[in-house]
Amino acid sequence: MSGPDVSVVICVYTEDRWEDILAAVSSVRTQSYPALETLLVVDHNPALLDRLAKEYKEAEDVRVSANAGPRGLSAGRNTGIAAARGEVIAFLDDDAVAERDWLRHFAAAYADPLVMAVGGRTVPIWASGRRPAWFPEEFDWVVGCTYKGIPAGLVRVRNVLGGNASFRRTAFDAAGGFATGIGRDGDKRPLGCEETELCIRLSRARPDAVLLIDDRAVIHHRVPEAREHFGYFRTRAYAEGLSKALVARSVGADKGLESERRYATRVLPSGVVRGLRDAALSRPGGAGRAGAIVAGVLTAAGGYVVGTVRARRGGATFTVVDIRGERDG
Repeated sequence: MSGPDVSVVICVYTEDRWEDILAAVSSVRTQSYPALETLLVVDHNPALLDRLAKEYKEAEDVRVSANAGPRGLSAGRNTGIAAARGEVIAFLDDDAVAERDWLRHFAAAYADPLVMAVGGRTVPIWASGRRPAWFPEEFDWVVGCTYKGIPAGLVRVRNVLGGNASFRRTAFDAAGGFATGIGRDGDKRPLGCEETELCIRLSRARPDAVLLIDDRAVIHHRVPEAREHFGYFRTRAYAEGLSKALVARSVGADKGLESERRYATRVLPSGVVRGLRDAALSRPGGAGRAGAIVAGVLTAAGGYVVGTVRARRGGATFTVVDIRGERDG
């Protein structure tokens, strides 16, 4: 089968997701476009590392290794990048499963040599069996999924979303790896935006780079019951504001908040109007969705203000890793 060799990196950190991890790996192993390898990177959990090493001891297509950097998702991804042998490196969340043609759609896009990154569509699997009536689709990024407002089809974007994404290896040679100190660290405060910062940095290093989202490259992402509540919604929105402040500090507010301005001035007002209309028509959750959008915006804005003040005082920093040095060393 012609096309680039693709390495898939899955970062893991807790045995609580054991069955999810096995399902994620299985979904990669049954792709219509076979992966060159699956790399499981374990984030500072020796027990999980040992258990996975035993589970895949006989597997030639699965490799298990420890995060070689500081605790957190960014360093885990960088460890996977440094170890990967593929021309393209794809990332899959440890609590998600990919549809059978996921890698096929990614690989097809790289026929254009200017394409440096391709993301896909992430669909939520709600633990309760259905979306909470109050939870607005415009805020599905809160639970790591594709949100209402991202254009459909194969479209050019500023950044891909990290849990369902791929990059050409040369993208990391040009821009470095994921910044540590900005993304998630296990179950601690749910920070993010590490992929946004990387993509903006990549576009600066390679002005001709094309970054795409193909909504046919689908994964299904599990949303645990604890994340279906407003308390998590609020916490995640606040953390997003903190993260956006770091990104804006690094790359400038014009570029760092370019997509967010369109989202805040077009997508969210439409969502509020739609929620209020549903409430007027006595449809379930309409008022709750409108209220959640307003609360989410205000909470994220508060986080952004706090994060901006901290960044100016030098209290919030992150480090960009040179993947070339890690790989060559």
